Amino acid sequence: MDTTFRKQLTGTGVATAVTAAVGSVATLPKSAWFEALDKPSWQPPKSVFGPVWTALYLDIAVVSAQHLADVQDRGDERDATSFQTALGANLVLNAAWSWLFFRGHKLRASTVVAGLLAASSADLVRRVAAQSPGRGAALAPYAAWTAFATVLTDAIRRRNT
Repeated sequence: MDTTFRKQLTGTGVATAVTAAVGSVATLPKSAWFEALDKPSWQPPKSVFGPVWTALYLDIAVVSAQHLADVQDRGDERDATSFQTALGANLVLNAAWSWLFFRGHKLRASTVVAGLLAASSADLVRRVAAQSPGRGAALAPYAAWTAFATVLTDAIRRRNT
């Protein structure tokens, strides 16, 4: 493992771990409010969300670190900074959704944030795929899951407002 990748993995690993921790503090799937919501029949079981998010956060950290290491090895600091900014914004949206939805009970706002997160995730995939199609494909499940989460959040909003 080269030094640039290790350094980047430390940064992206910490960033995704903080995002996961901040989001999980807000997530209350056993709350009376959440239990009372009318949810679509196609919502995955609660037991799916933890393992899926764990895998996605690991994927985000590793693929982003690989991308940033490659960009820095090329000497393209502008691209590195742009990607770091996009990743940071994505992770803020990621954690914000949990707070808006589970703690704020803001169904409309959480639907909007979910849509922004899905668009941001697709943008990360696009950026990575432009340099490495294989890594873009590896990150694509994150964009797919956040798009699914947007549809699910909107379905819950429509059923409960």
